[in-house]
Amino acid sequence: MPSVFTWKLRVYYEDTDAGGIVYYANYLKFFERARTEWLRALAVGQHDMLRDHDAMFVVKNVSADYHAPAKLDDVLELTLTIEKMGRASILFVQEAWCADRLLNTARVKIGCVDSTLRPRAVPPDVAAKMRAA
Repeated sequence: MPSVFTWKLRVYYEDTDAGGIVYYANYLKFFERARTEWLRALAVGQHDMLRDHDAMFVVKNVSADYHAPAKLDDVLELTLTIEKMGRASILFVQEAWCADRLLNTARVKIGCVDSTLRPRAVPPDVAAKMRAA
């Protein structure tokens, strides 16, 4: 699949643990925000998708590798690429960088479900925007 989406984020005090480094689970929040901003950049509104197509995205699986710590006031560059896109799922590779230092790499599998949480195909117009990105 195509291009890399990049979104920047500053580390705040609330993101850190007692040692002053980013708490490990916060990378999942950061990656979630980056995926949301990516959808926004594609003009895909998640509320609109649910209302118009009875479709929403849920996380099915995450694996993360921690390479180096981020600290208070660091500016992180979060990247996102689609590794594989199926009919009802998308596998993303997401990374967190601070300058030229790779901090975290995650593989996140997202499923598309309806309002009853049953799997459903990604709406065609949304899938087309993702493939074109």
